[in-house]
Amino acid sequence: MTAMAAEIKKGRKFDQVLAGAREVFLREGFEGASVDQIARDAGVSKATLYSYFPDKQALFMAVLTSQCQMQSEQAMGIEILQRPVPEALHSIALSFLNFLMSDFAIQVFRVCVAESTRFPELGRAFYDSGPKQVLDQIAAYLGSEKVSQELRIDDPYMAADQFLQLCRADMLLRRILNVDTDVSPEKMDRVARETVATFLARYRRA
Repeated sequence: MTAMAAEIKKGRKFDQVLAGAREVFLREGFEGASVDQIARDAGVSKATLYSYFPDKQALFMAVLTSQCQMQSEQAMGIEILQRPVPEALHSIALSFLNFLMSDFAIQVFRVCVAESTRFPELGRAFYDSGPKQVLDQIAAYLGSEKVSQELRIDDPYMAADQFLQLCRADMLLRRILNVDTDVSPEKMDRVARETVATFLARYRRA
């Protein structure tokens, strides 16, 4: 079993360690972050940190997983999925964009790309925790009976991938390359609305 696959036992200071690690990874990147600095920022001893996480990779993936789960709960909550389909799709798109354009998501993406050659399990874990999880959840929603009453979708996974690609537009690449250092809420809302309009035009039942 690899270190990244090791079981992590939660305890009283677990969230405290994650919060400190998140700030250090954002500030220093994966390579620049040290366990000593993470422990200091988290306000715990190295022994406490190592009691939860066997190494820095496992800690990084725990931070990533927790953030992805939080974003998923916000984007795919029951209240959102009960809305009319166009409204639900707009909420999903906007939530996805807000996360995708965040400093955390951009930094994580850069780190995983940079480290994926040396630590291929990091890239796989990133994909499974983030992009694949989002794709699975949107595909499940698009394949639901509620959506099928309004949209004709034969391949929910293909449709979900198309939806996410429409959301990204050119903004993701520009943000990663620092062409744009920030994206306004107004621009994200406009892209979300155009995404939904294009998607509905393709799949709405006649």
